[in-house]
Amino acid sequence: MPGTYKLIEIVGTSSEGLSQAIDAAIAHAARTIRNLHWFEVVEQRGTVRNGHVLEYQVKIRVGFKLEDGEPAGGEGS
Repeated sequence: MPGTYKLIEIVGTSSEGLSQAIDAAIAHAARTIRNLHWFEVVEQRGTVRNGHVLEYQVKIRVGFKLEDGEPAGGEGS
């Protein structure tokens, strides 16, 4: 995988669980960013209401390969 990559942080959410929050974040990012290659979970948290988990939240870093001729500050889309 030689090349240049860019990292961004995004937060996925789900009422079902952390895995589903990760899947939601990756699926959304894949619709707007080309060349996604990997992710890293940075933070996990959630919302509690009336003693029950209301929402799972996960902050992830995603890495995508920059295309030839794209500046390092490009968004990849």
